[in-house]
Amino acid sequence: MSEAALVQAAIGDSEFDRDTAVTRRAPGVYDIDLSAGWTIINAVNGGYLLAVLGRALADALPHGDPFTVSAHYLTASEPGPAVVRTDVVRTGRTLSTGQASLFQYDDAGREVERIRVLASYGDLDALPDDVRTMAKPPAIPPLDQCFGPADSPGPVPGSSAITDRLMLKLDPSTLGWALGSPSGKGEMRAWFGLADGRDADPLSLLLAVDALPPTAFELGLSGWVPTVELTVHIRCRPAPGPLRVSITTRNLAGGFLEEDAEVWDSADRLVAQSRQLARVRL
Repeated sequence: MSEAALVQAAIGDSEFDRDTAVTRRAPGVYDIDLSAGWTIINAVNGGYLLAVLGRALADALPHGDPFTVSAHYLTASEPGPAVVRTDVVRTGRTLSTGQASLFQYDDAGREVERIRVLASYGDLDALPDDVRTMAKPPAIPPLDQCFGPADSPGPVPGSSAITDRLMLKLDPSTLGWALGSPSGKGEMRAWFGLADGRDADPLSLLLAVDALPPTAFELGLSGWVPTVELTVHIRCRPAPGPLRVSITTRNLAGGFLEEDAEVWDSADRLVAQSRQLARVRL
């Protein structure tokens, strides 16, 4: 079996798995065709891109589970061919660290770096069970009392191809922006899953933290909110079932805001956390 086939053999049958699948061209070099199905307006979603690089690093490193992933988004990615280049920075008994960059080609055929990642990987199943936390799951109404893009009487501002790939049901108290009456609070909460029913895993958590509408909408702003930097911490392997995602912004200044996200699984465990810095078009 070729190296490329070995990488593909680990990929499942869901749309997310197929669209994040990378083909190993050479050690540390992977090819992928970025799918237009994960775009927001005209740009490829940052969480989807993080999952693509996360999958390449899972193949390149001796450990398979992302623990912490920090990404800088340098230029907007577009659907189409891309190359991921990885480097192993350090390997240890419990953690391995690597870096990865995704490149595409401009009209002159030159490589343009789109995103650069530094990440540490380990084995989530080897973590101790001890949990001491003051964090609590977000208070979101039952799933059947929340609303998704299909429930809108008309096109939802900012909706795009990615919404067809997701099971996304937003807390009504964070939906004022869709009705023309934003609350003024930097909050967004939702039930989250993949539309084809695939259960969450550590790689799809990298998507979950960046899949909700931006909190800027509830602050009364509209338009694209591009990510500058995003750091994700994966805390444990999620239980089957829909996730609950809560995102808050406490400060918008100088045209930039932060978004702090928490992701909770069906067993009421905090499975992922993130913080991103994003730019707002005022």
